Amino acid sequence: MNTLQRESATPVPSSMPGQPLGSHDAPLSGGQQPSEPTVDGRSARWETHREERRRALIKAARRAIHKLGPDASMEDIAATAGTSKSVFYRYFGDKSGLRQAVGAVVIRNMQDTIAAARKNATQPREGVTAMVAAYLEMAQTSPNVYFFSTIPADGEGRPSGELSGFFDSVTSMLTEPLRHLLGDPESTLLGYWPTAAIGLVRTTGELWLQAPDDPAKPDSAAMAQQISAWLFDGVGQLLSASPISTTAAEG
Repeated sequence: MNTLQRESATPVPSSMPGQPLGSHDAPLSGGQQPSEPTVDGRSARWETHREERRRALIKAARRAIHKLGPDASMEDIAATAGTSKSVFYRYFGDKSGLRQAVGAVVIRNMQDTIAAARKNATQPREGVTAMVAAYLEMAQTSPNVYFFSTIPADGEGRPSGELSGFFDSVTSMLTEPLRHLLGDPESTLLGYWPTAAIGLVRTTGELWLQAPDDPAKPDSAAMAQQISAWLFDGVGQLLSASPISTTAAEG
């Protein structure tokens, strides 16, 4: 029996002590000051155990989702993880709770990787390209887990918290290169381009992830270069480079 299988047999305390052992509300006699409350050892051990189990379940869920796909049911995820779905419900409440827990881990990892990519760049465009490449590479490691974490199923609210904070932080990272290019830190345009850029990066990246493997499909580095070109150069150069017949141009 593995660790997760044993979890289904682990009893859950019906209640936790309301006060730490050794604490008293009444003052001590003789002018003595109340002593510091002692830590409830059983409570601390249970919380540590619970957190360890939760991390193990998230890790097992990610492996299961990677194998099964982003639409996997709680029952299938639990079975592939080697435990029962009641255990997942106990720790995460429902599938939406599991989605947010998995997403928190995935998104924090992506955020750290993207921040590191930006830090190592020396030029604004280089920084944006490196950030986009890092985002694509991280998502590509498991598209199933990425989509499970970021795109809720029908009937579920869009995850907030970690997901919202993730894209807010990336928007902030994109603002700095634009501030440098505009040369005006007070420009009202700073509030538009980074947010629009996030929409382009995310939409293009997700379409790229879903595209079937094909020799013509660009790798993550080439796709990042192309997205960066769209962000910085637009499509004008592409149109000027493509011959358009006089007849077509005239209608």
